[in-house]
Amino acid sequence: MRQPRRGARPGLAVLALALALAARGADASIHDYSGGGFAPRANSFFFHGGSEGLYASDPSSNSSTSFIRFDIVTFRRTQESAAKHEDMQQKTGLVEAIIVEIQDRDKIGGSYLHSDAICCTPELDKEKSCKVGEVIIRPNPDNPDWPKRIQTFFDGKHEETSMATQSVSINKTGMYYLYFMFCDPQLQGLKIAGRTVWRNPHGYIPGKMAPMMTFFGFMSLAYLVLGLLWFLQFVRYWKDILQLHYHITAVIALGMCEMAFWYFEYANFNSTGTRPMGITMWAVTFTAVKKTVSRLLLLVVSMGYGVVRPTLGGITYKVAALGIVYFIASEALELVENLGNINDFSGKTRLFLVLPVAILDATFIIWIFSSLSRTLEKLQLRRSMAKLELYRKFTNYLAMSVLISIAWIGYELYFNATDPLSELWQRAWVIPSFWNVLSYVLLAIICALWSPSRNPTGFTYSEDTGDEADEEGLSLVGSAVKGTGDMVNMHVFPEDKRA
Repeated sequence: MRQPRRGARPGLAVLALALALAARGADASIHDYSGGGFAPRANSFFFHGGSEGLYASDPSSNSSTSFIRFDIVTFRRTQESAAKHEDMQQKTGLVEAIIVEIQDRDKIGGSYLHSDAICCTPELDKEKSCKVGEVIIRPNPDNPDWPKRIQTFFDGKHEETSMATQSVSINKTGMYYLYFMFCDPQLQGLKIAGRTVWRNPHGYIPGKMAPMMTFFGFMSLAYLVLGLLWFLQFVRYWKDILQLHYHITAVIALGMCEMAFWYFEYANFNSTGTRPMGITMWAVTFTAVKKTVSRLLLLVVSMGYGVVRPTLGGITYKVAALGIVYFIASEALELVENLGNINDFSGKTRLFLVLPVAILDATFIIWIFSSLSRTLEKLQLRRSMAKLELYRKFTNYLAMSVLISIAWIGYELYFNATDPLSELWQRAWVIPSFWNVLSYVLLAIICALWSPSRNPTGFTYSEDTGDEADEEGLSLVGSAVKGTGDMVNMHVFPEDKRA
């Protein structure tokens, strides 16, 4: 197996790519367009300006408005395209901004006119169904102003034109898509620059993410309550505290801080419309470190370190190398997902970052269960009944969490497959939240199993390994519970499912 230093180089390249992609725009609800080009579709050319779930404005409050604002959006055509017109000509090129709620997507294009065209053709113009050079839009009978069309014209030989700064009020809750489109082939090579700002009634955070802020607040309180109960037990039996109890305390503190970091990150995001680089970096790194340490501790405990073997021996470097590579891959993925633009980055980029984490997670799972099986077998042969019972409980909870996780992954796949356009965006927050709840429940169970008591010596490490009938102790089961409690994160590694 390669040495850790060699294996870390490709991982550092992945991390560098993630930082570059993240630096491209940490603007969240502010969609930035920096020289983007238009792609052909049917007889039109389009640029995707963004998509978000937006709640309807609150008519009873002027401050609780929902809108999409165009901030200095500029279009630049090629010199060849501009030279084809005269200086005094007006309206020598048309670009349209189309805002459509996903339920009205069938109202864009000529499908209702039995045509595959998106832009109006001379034949359709003769039927007075549309105007040549414009995108075909069939108004919503319940709301004639929607889908919304905003037109911007070029004049004369000017190579550049800008949209007027304006806001479009959102009066209906839904998933909204913004497209910039043109129909004139002479405008090929057109570039767009500028930005749009999307706001919900109660802040700038996207509607799909808004419930997560409240969720992280509740989870912070839940960890605080668990920590308080644990602290009371800790103080009550402080003379009988084992090393493992300190590890459990650390896991609770880590969970509390992690949830608090994410809550404040989302709260700041909601109030400013941008994601604070500093807080987000800390939260992301904190999460990646916790995930990595959790997996490593759970792995070495499953190997029986401190119970059936005094050291890891020759596999120490392999374990360390796996941890280093996993941290780099996990950090890269978290950085891009949380610091990148609010629009989903390309499928190839996501696959490039998700695939290594998925492979490493699978490696951890296989290694943990194979090691756990051998450890149980050794404990049974040594007739170490107390430790065997503890490891059996540990195995049962771990196996149960894996089964539940597999079932939930199946639901996730079904959810994503049946909702490709995010029409169910108001329920999407449940997917990542489930993993955090499952983690918390497992940690609470671990706290109950390893709660401080007056007679903890049955699970302490015994250096007398000559007598196999004695309890060999769990020097690392103490450490395990950091990994075990943090099995919370390990089971099927729920943090990887965060939306």
